Amino acid sequence: MAFYYNPQSLILATFILSSIFLISLSEATKNGGVTVDLIHRDSALSPFYDPSTTHFERLRSSFRRSISRQYALTSASSFKSVSESPDSFGATLTPIGGEYLIKIKIGTPSVEILAIADTGSDLTWTQCAPCTQCYKQNSPLFDPTKTTTYRNVSCTSQQCQSLGAESSSCDESNGCLYQVSYGDSSYSNGDLAVETFTFDSSTSEESVILPKVVFGCGHNNDGTFNETGSGIVGLGGGAVSIVRQLETAIGGKFSYCLTSLNSKFSSKISFGPNAIVTGPNVSSTRIVQKSPDTFYYLTLEGVSVGNEALAYNYIPNSNSKASVEEGNIIIDSGTTLTFLPNSLYEGLESTLEKSINGNRVSDPQGLFGLCYKLPSNGEFNAPPIIAHFTGADVKLTQENTFVEVEKGVVCLTFALTRSGHFW
Repeated sequence: MAFYYNPQSLILATFILSSIFLISLSEATKNGGVTVDLIHRDSALSPFYDPSTTHFERLRSSFRRSISRQYALTSASSFKSVSESPDSFGATLTPIGGEYLIKIKIGTPSVEILAIADTGSDLTWTQCAPCTQCYKQNSPLFDPTKTTTYRNVSCTSQQCQSLGAESSSCDESNGCLYQVSYGDSSYSNGDLAVETFTFDSSTSEESVILPKVVFGCGHNNDGTFNETGSGIVGLGGGAVSIVRQLETAIGGKFSYCLTSLNSKFSSKISFGPNAIVTGPNVSSTRIVQKSPDTFYYLTLEGVSVGNEALAYNYIPNSNSKASVEEGNIIIDSGTTLTFLPNSLYEGLESTLEKSINGNRVSDPQGLFGLCYKLPSNGEFNAPPIIAHFTGADVKLTQENTFVEVEKGVVCLTFALTRSGHFW
């Protein structure tokens, strides 16, 4: 997996089975290919942008969802790729409370939906009519009776068996039922089916049609989902994900470029050959294969603040260097904050406190550990942090590590992990 970071440019993360690349958007466009927008829910570019909410309210919402997300439960599965798929396509991402929405079309004739693009889960699902229980959404529910390409999956099929016994069951007609749940008590239950998916390119007039994509048609869904989204597009490493279903066709390659919340540029996601990035500013670190295979595991060896290096297994006042477990952190498009284990976080916080000349204050809402009062001139100075991955050092500037969480209060956007390690 590879990282390139330039705080003044757009960042592109490319997943290629065993590696990830981050590079400026200008470098990536040299390779061509179909690309689609990613839309942040709270961005002014979002069709569901709510100007009545304040900047700080939107931040707090994304932080709380990021913390809840640590407990997410995902299912792993395996089945064959869709051979009819094209080798390159893309989509737009829309920001949504720390998450990004992707616009896709389902069915024949097609119906447009917005769903959360999630590298931390596998199964793609959308709310379907009729609904036993559905959370409120702005767009109409997907109706499988109004499309000619919808087919339920048999309970004895490879696709159903790949979900595993804990995530699947059979109905009276031998149809496959799925059940997925998340740590924040959100869930989706319904029929496992195949359907035609269509992606409209944001860089050209072409559309890409993907037949027989396995997905969940949810008739019983609830939790902390926002009404702007209609479900989830699973981009994880498990075989039920879109990436794995199309692995042969797209070569296991996809990339995404996430812009800042206030950027005038849209975030992008690309699949296939156009996701490949090259150039002098590209560095690489390996993705570690671990269980569950949903997650993209990286190896974080430590962090540095100025000249002081803190190993992943940081031991205060010790020169000893403990071995680092491979795959000790994951990269997740649906998580806003960076979560670190107790020893490393405490070492980072302590080192930063010694380096920052400021008035430390408590976070009024208790979400963050290291906060400061913003000086009257609006200038807060913090040293850069370097994250050391295997073979790749990522320099994080102040705009990446401290944020004004409410008027006059800036806080470190790293937090203690509660379950697993997230980046």
